[in-house]
Amino acid sequence: MSAATAYRAVMSAFPPAPASPARTGPLRHLSIVRALMLRELITRYGREGLGFLWVIGEPLVFCLGVVLMWNLIRPEYEHGIRLGPMVMTGYMALLLLRHQISFSLSALQANTGLLHHRAIAVLHLYAARNALEFLGTTAAFMVVYLLLGVLGEVSPPHDWSLVFGGWLLLAFLGLGLALIFSALAQRFAFMERIVPLLTYALIPMSGAFFMASWVPPVWRDAYLLIPLPHAVEMIRAGVFGPFVETHYDGLYALGWGLVLNLLGLLLIAGARDRIEAE
Repeated sequence: MSAATAYRAVMSAFPPAPASPARTGPLRHLSIVRALMLRELITRYGREGLGFLWVIGEPLVFCLGVVLMWNLIRPEYEHGIRLGPMVMTGYMALLLLRHQISFSLSALQANTGLLHHRAIAVLHLYAARNALEFLGTTAAFMVVYLLLGVLGEVSPPHDWSLVFGGWLLLAFLGLGLALIFSALAQRFAFMERIVPLLTYALIPMSGAFFMASWVPPVWRDAYLLIPLPHAVEMIRAGVFGPFVETHYDGLYALGWGLVLNLLGLLLIAGARDRIEAE
């Protein structure tokens, strides 16, 4: 495939829409994504009660439950590292990836009717769901961190830039995986059943519940060919500081993120036409 062909395939995912005198270009796209996020919140959680808070409460409850369980069945320290913050950072990272992938799978099928509005592109649907999961999980991460800090389980992050950089890098990788898996699910019906099973492979592949330094040196370089642990290790490097051994290469993971997202865009391109044909 030539560069020009690849460019046309990616840009076909952004169908032309009439420009508004008030909102044009990026502002128009942001306005559409924001509206879709609000619609998704109402559709998923309802208008009343604690529905809107549940987007934060759901990952919050799961994470606190996992941290509590580990504290009950495991020693406080392992390999010289306090398990509370290690499990918290790993589980929140795993939760972000799984939510991005699982909620993206049905993004197109659940909102097919919206594509009759030419202003709404296929990528708007994926952007809205991924942004919603990112914001919800990020807020839950902050609340969990604050609660564990009050309980004396964690200390303030040693380097905020590494924590934020690793978290954004992880979300970028998750977006690429979500686009790829969603595109495959559109083309092959059996993928909708297989992808949830494949997400369990993220547990060892992401390094959610162990440090890269715990991997035997003979296998560590091969393990770090996977981009996901680099983002998780960045987060932990920011939390623990230089006193804990971490292994990561942000540029390597960023390169993988660019490749995954480009491949996802190429696979998603033309999704509107396939739906209209069906």
